[in-house]
Amino acid sequence: MTETKIFARLKADHDRHRKLLDQIDETHGDSPDREKLFEAFRVEVTAHAASEEMSLYATMLAKPDLREDAQHSVSEHKEIDELLTELYEMDFASTGWLTRFRTMKHRYLHHIDEEEEEMFPEAEEGLSDAKKKELAHIFEKEKPKEKAKAAADEPSSEDEKE
Repeated sequence: MTETKIFARLKADHDRHRKLLDQIDETHGDSPDREKLFEAFRVEVTAHAASEEMSLYATMLAKPDLREDAQHSVSEHKEIDELLTELYEMDFASTGWLTRFRTMKHRYLHHIDEEEEEMFPEAEEGLSDAKKKELAHIFEKEKPKEKAKAAADEPSSEDEKE
C-alpha cells in the first residue's frame, strides 16, 4: 500500500478537516468553541496546503499532463487562504461570520472532493511508486514545520496590500 500512502495521508487530513468544519458549523455566536475550532482548522488547513504544494503539487507542476490540475488546486488554496484570513479578521459573533464561514466551507469541500475524485487518481497513475513514497516522506517532514509556522503567524489582509 506504499504506492498510495501520499494519497491516503492527504485524504486522512481531508477527513479531519470535514469533521472540524461540521463542528464549527454547529457553534453559536462568539463562543470560545467557535474561536478554538476555527483556529484549529485554520492552522491545520494552512499547514496541509503548504505541505501538499511542496510535495505533490511541486511534482505535478513539473509534469505537463498533470500541470493544469496542480495549477487549479494551487489557485483554490489561495482562495481558501483569503477566505480564512477574512474570517479571522471578522467579529466571530456577527451574523455575517457564519454566512461567510459557510461560503468558505462550501468552497473548501468542493476543493477536496475535486482533489480526491479527479486529481489524486490522475496523479496516482502518472507517478511511479518510488515518487509517491518520496512525496509522502516530504509531506510528513514538512507538515509539522508548516503547522508551527501557521500557528505562529497571525493572518492579515494588510500583508497583501503592501
